[in-house]
Amino acid sequence: MGNLSNCECCTNYVYDEDYECYTCMVSLDEDEMAKFMTNTFRECPYYRLDDEYKIVRHQM
Repeated sequence: MGNLSNCECCTNYVYDEDYECYTCMVSLDEDEMAKFMTNTFRECPYYRLDDEYKIVRHQM
């Protein structure tokens, strides 16, 4: 979550149709949520690259 570009390519960062915005699906504690909202996460411990081609490469 360090910066928005990291979140944008994270598996946990998904579009919430109810709120009409992107949000992190990880249950963050209060401190982590504050860091997320202020964009001050240096290195997110929950970051997972959203590699949509990983499955395709695995099948080859």
